[in-house]
Amino acid sequence: MNTDLLRTGPLDTDPLTSDLLHRLLDVDPAAGPAELLHRARADRHLPYLVLAALSREGVRMGGHARAELQRARDRAECYARVARDLADATGVRPIRDLPLAGYYPPDLPRPLGGLSLVSPTEATLWQAVNRLVTDHPVESVEITLLGERPRHTAVTLRWPAEDPLLDPWYQVRVATAALTGDLATVPVRPYLAADEHVECLIALAEEGLARTFLAGDVIDVAQLAGQPFDPAETAAVLAAYRLAPEAAALLDLAAEHVPLGSLRDVRTVLEAEVAPELRRRRTLARAHRPRQGTLLRHGTLLRRTVIRHQWDEALLLPAGGATLLLTPVADYLLGAEGTRPTAPERAAALAALRAWDTTAPGGPDPAPCTGLSEPRHR
Repeated sequence: MNTDLLRTGPLDTDPLTSDLLHRLLDVDPAAGPAELLHRARADRHLPYLVLAALSREGVRMGGHARAELQRARDRAECYARVARDLADATGVRPIRDLPLAGYYPPDLPRPLGGLSLVSPTEATLWQAVNRLVTDHPVESVEITLLGERPRHTAVTLRWPAEDPLLDPWYQVRVATAALTGDLATVPVRPYLAADEHVECLIALAEEGLARTFLAGDVIDVAQLAGQPFDPAETAAVLAAYRLAPEAAALLDLAAEHVPLGSLRDVRTVLEAEVAPELRRRRTLARAHRPRQGTLLRHGTLLRRTVIRHQWDEALLLPAGGATLLLTPVADYLLGAEGTRPTAPERAAALAALRAWDTTAPGGPDPAPCTGLSEPRHR
């Protein structure tokens, strides 16, 4: 893993020009740069890349456009600092967005919509979350539990941008699983273990499980194409991560717009892996249809708390027919994806929390807790 989080490694022949952006966004070059930027704004983050490309080509722009571009650069530098500090302090490391940014030219910074970090343990996850809550004006802390045994935790923290009306909020996601799959036929894969450029390709392919590939993904592939991918080894790794179909689709889309370089041979070798993976998924789907609600649970915030520095894990607290999740930074009511608790359910959960508070340290016998840890660290 490359530790220089702002390393740059442009291709010898840089494919990222306004001509490519016009093609990807289906804009007639005769319409002018303003139309290109207007079309890019359909994607919350792509305008920054368009502005950078136009600036590099000497297109005239005013103070507002230059300020928007500078804020995007500042945002990328902030994420890089956060990642470095957390890596040094806790051992979490960035995946996907920030490592991909290292393959872009210095004058064409990759837009960073967020920072994704993977943690080796739940304890280091909460160490990272605690530091983020302490060091930044965090206004939102969302939590998701994935799976049963083993169970993985993902926490997403958000705080306002310098101009919260014009720019996306800062967003940092810390998880104990690098790749979450589709919770049906593609499983959670906790670890990424490959050369950095291969990890970036894996992370890009993973996106195809949740959405269609976009113009920004093609640009990412273009920046990776100059890296020394070993065709057989890369195809085997993608297949092992259960991502052959998505990687093939991504490379096919990119090939319509940019040279694939060393990835051309990867795509050729990968072809033999696509059909077996699709068959595996169909077989698994017929044999066993997982209950989504038991595999993915979201937390509805009940209350933020003073940081519980002595906690290194979260607690699952049964409360009648509900389950509460008490974490080092906040307490939640767990529920299936897409559901929200009713007012009575929320009131009952808050009452259960107040009852638990009376048996916390300094009170009588502690309330029983089950799940993520024993109550040894209360």
